[in-house]
Amino acid sequence: MLIAVTTSLKDYRICYLINKCLNFNFVKTADLAVDIHESAPVYFSLYHYNWEASETDFYFIGNKGSDGYLIPEMKKADYFLMIKNYIDETDLEKLILALNRIPEIVAAVKIDPKKIKSRENLLF
Repeated sequence: MLIAVTTSLKDYRICYLINKCLNFNFVKTADLAVDIHESAPVYFSLYHYNWEASETDFYFIGNKGSDGYLIPEMKKADYFLMIKNYIDETDLEKLILALNRIPEIVAAVKIDPKKIKSRENLLF
């Protein structure tokens, strides 16, 4: 599951607000290194949070990295919230509504990963 998030805030600031407003606990991890160019990997900020009750992992990933975009066809999205494992449709809708209630978030929209050309960049 993938949610595109548009905001002008820095990664640590928006994660702080998400943690505060949604009762999450995003923690900064090592940057995600993706081989987009042939020369050197491109680094993207990465945060992780685990819902222990359902063993669901949440990853908050910057779309703009050290030298390019993670998903170049979605340049308007500043971040992606990737959900690994199961989340039911009701919880997902509540999550998107809660994200959109944070004033600093311009938009949080569900994305179909199958429609993304460069989706292999999200495999980690």
